Amino acid sequence: MSGNRMQRRLWYAVGGVLIVAFLIYGASSFKSNLTAYVSFDQAMATGHKVQVAGSLVEGSTRWLEDSQELAFTMVDENGVRLPVVYSGTKPGNFEEATQIVAIGSSRDGVFHAEQLLVKCPSKYQGIEGSEDGSEA
Repeated sequence: MSGNRMQRRLWYAVGGVLIVAFLIYGASSFKSNLTAYVSFDQAMATGHKVQVAGSLVEGSTRWLEDSQELAFTMVDENGVRLPVVYSGTKPGNFEEATQIVAIGSSRDGVFHAEQLLVKCPSKYQGIEGSEDGSEA
C-alpha cells in the first residue's frame, strides 16, 4: 500500500508542476502580446511594437493597389504628425475615420503599422427626434 500511496503523491506532484508551468507560460504569453499606447514621439524613439492613436490628416492618403500598401499621415491632439505605412487590405471606411489606432513599430522615420483599427462615426450619430418623438 505504501508504494501505491507514494506513486499517487508523485503523480500529484508532477501534475502540480505541470499546472504551474502552464500558468507561467500563459501569463508570459499574455504579457508579451500586450501593446502599450504611446505618444507619436515615443513611438518614433523606440523600435518596439506599440500602439498610437490619432486622426487622419485630410488629403494625406495614398493607396498603391499593386503592392496593397496604404500610406497616410496621422495627427495627435497636440498637432504632432506621424507618417504611417500599412501593408494589407485598406479598410473600406478609412477616409471617414474619426480616429485611427495603428499598431506597429517605427523604422527609418516612418511608423510601419501591422494592424489598423478605424473608428468611424456611428450610423446613428446625428439622428435626432422631433418634438413628438418621431425621426426628423
